[in-house]
Amino acid sequence: MRPISDWLAFSYAFFSSNQKSTHLKQTQNLKLAAKSPTFTTDSLNFSLRSLINHNVVKKPLMVGGIVFAGLSLQGFSQATQLDQVIENHKLRVVSVAGDSTFFKSDRFLHGFGYEMSREFARDLNVDFEFKQVANNAIALDLVKQGKADIALTTANDTQVKAKLLSSVSLSCGNANTLSNEGLNPSVNWAFRDGADPLIGSGHGFVCDQRQLGSTKQLAAFYNRHLMNDQVEKTAFNQALFSRLPILKASFELNAKKQDLDWQLLAAVSYQESHLVSTAISPTGVSGLMMLTQGTAREMGIRNRNDPAQSIKGGAQYLNLMMTQYSTIPNPDRIWFALAAYNMGSGNVDRVRKAVKKMGKNPDNWADTYQYLSTHAKSNSQYGQCIHYVTRIRGYLEAIKQSQKIAQV
Repeated sequence: MRPISDWLAFSYAFFSSNQKSTHLKQTQNLKLAAKSPTFTTDSLNFSLRSLINHNVVKKPLMVGGIVFAGLSLQGFSQATQLDQVIENHKLRVVSVAGDSTFFKSDRFLHGFGYEMSREFARDLNVDFEFKQVANNAIALDLVKQGKADIALTTANDTQVKAKLLSSVSLSCGNANTLSNEGLNPSVNWAFRDGADPLIGSGHGFVCDQRQLGSTKQLAAFYNRHLMNDQVEKTAFNQALFSRLPILKASFELNAKKQDLDWQLLAAVSYQESHLVSTAISPTGVSGLMMLTQGTAREMGIRNRNDPAQSIKGGAQYLNLMMTQYSTIPNPDRIWFALAAYNMGSGNVDRVRKAVKKMGKNPDNWADTYQYLSTHAKSNSQYGQCIHYVTRIRGYLEAIKQSQKIAQV
């Protein structure tokens, strides 16, 4: 085993003026920890791997005049679970579908817990592997057996501890962040080893001050109060059961032509017109998909109030918006396309530029949503866009989850 002094010399090379203060603090903590009688190479090994993973080391290191181009971290201590995640370049997450975990919409997944897990994988700079299982017990067992790194569940503390696992609350212990939006405050990540650096990284991620703001906005986007409102739910079910059967074939036909999910088209149509073909807005847009005259002409639609033509034009236009954001992966691509359907791609792109200027990811819907929400008071169009996309997401999930609608 290499002496700790070698590692201490190595750790000084990690300082960089352009790195985040958290990384500097972590390196400083290494020096302090080395003076402690409980200091072990395990903790130092993890910290060095973490720093390397977060791109603190970007070029060969000069230590005492010697170039270390790629010093191996093997052989100093037993690999931690975090080590394995980084070396395999993959975070494996298992979960049960639910209101607060994830939903499956056609060919893509989304949901509060899913988005949080995906962002954690991005923070670790590894690929994200997600698998659906039948129940929480199976998810917890897979983690216990080492076949998954994290179980995304709503299992309570007693259930998690019964499997000898440890958990991290996705709200960082602030239950109101989730319950205020109708989400399950118990949603958590379960880990195999409570002493492993992976759970420490998970806790650090969800409790980071910047992430707490993103978590709040993400919870707002996945708000469950919409379909829990009895008046809204009654109107929604009445419209779908009385009018959707007549329109379903047209939704399916045009969705297939445009490579879209027909239920997404139905959700857009419900938001636009409540599936009423003669609907007209105060601004002059009309029909099932509420096309403007200009958009209708561009899509080759002559009669916006004809249900078949309106659905055809709406499907073409939504596909056009999807194409404009083809470099963004789902589900974010869907949300950007819907935002563009609502307020135009030019306005969406201006918002994305502003998000990028703030140092955030313009391809990330959570970051864009946060910008729209923050500036909604000064720009009513932003508030309308948030309302529009959030409601369509809620309607889409309701359609997907309804067994009665599936039989329409």
